[in-house]
Amino acid sequence: MSKLVPPHGGGELKPLLVPEVERAEFRERAARLAQVPMTSKEVSDVLMFAMGAYTPLDGFMGRADWEGVCAHMKMTDGLFWPIPITLSADADLAATIGEEEEVALVDEESGLIMAVMQVAEKYALSEEDRAFECRHVYTTTDPAHPGVQKVMAQRPVNLAGRVMVIDEGGFPSQFGALYMRPAESRAQFAEKGWSRVAAFQTRNPMHRSHEHLAKIAVEVTDGVFIHQVLGKLKAGDIPADVRTRAIQAMIDGYFVPGTVIQAGYPIEMRYAGPREALIHALIRQNFGCSHLIVGRDHAGVGDYYGPFDAQHIFDTLWDGALETKPLKIDITFYCRKCMGMATAKTCPHGKEDRVSISGTEQRRMLTEGEPIPPEFSRPEVVKILQEYYAGLR
Repeated sequence: MSKLVPPHGGGELKPLLVPEVERAEFRERAARLAQVPMTSKEVSDVLMFAMGAYTPLDGFMGRADWEGVCAHMKMTDGLFWPIPITLSADADLAATIGEEEEVALVDEESGLIMAVMQVAEKYALSEEDRAFECRHVYTTTDPAHPGVQKVMAQRPVNLAGRVMVIDEGGFPSQFGALYMRPAESRAQFAEKGWSRVAAFQTRNPMHRSHEHLAKIAVEVTDGVFIHQVLGKLKAGDIPADVRTRAIQAMIDGYFVPGTVIQAGYPIEMRYAGPREALIHALIRQNFGCSHLIVGRDHAGVGDYYGPFDAQHIFDTLWDGALETKPLKIDITFYCRKCMGMATAKTCPHGKEDRVSISGTEQRRMLTEGEPIPPEFSRPEVVKILQEYYAGLR
């Protein structure tokens, strides 16, 4: 019997990928259906459905679930869910689609048919409805917020229903073993004898502060799952292949063998701060992780959230909402007097002795060709990143 946390909802993993032997038949059927184009965020959600990362959902949400999730982080059946998972369509197209009709879901960038959905519900979202979603999920309606931008730009009608995924696009072949499904991560954890696993979420290469967070987690759990974003990123972010090599260099040089697994998953960031920390934990529960490392400004952007809002929101959940717990860690820095990494809980020295480490500052130094001090990042990691940035000039 597995000692890992159960999938969200307490049942079995629920991957929505059609068995390979049935996909040819589904593709033939899908080619004759009305085609609904998907944005990159919706494509990402389909991929998450496919691998079972959104267990126990069986498709895109209807209006009642959308409203309950936005307002109360709860679906109509009582299931905890912090961010709505929806599919939007143009009004003219939606008008031609009947309830219970099957449609083909198509990546609007590539034209690839990725899934078949049986439409159970259609519902329009007004501009006021979308603002309602933004206020609850992002705590702002500021159009400069990247998550708000995407919500307000959604097409006017949402389609809800059961999804059957028939194609994961190029993700599995592009990323190979890095593209790890929840069933696969659970199998690896079980093989290693891990039951307490801490996930570390990242869309950036890991500097010394990130390394310190992961090492704290190694001390109190069986191992760390460094789990990076493979979905669409913000302009200026470092591509996944470069990031993967940089992270692996850090793992190989500075962690005890067998204490870390690196993997990736196809989510697209919402930058929803506290709410996104919750869905990151929910997803990691499906991957088999008992804890999520939550440091400073988790999944934040700009100054929309306080540095520890993403930690505090876990304290507002009701009993049984979520099995995976936050591993809350203070701001980390390099202390010249301590001669090592520390937090305010472990270092008694003043700000003048502390080197504040941030990914934003590291990217600036790399962009401008400045040397990266060893207090900031490991030399093996810096070399890989400098080679990448040199190629951009």
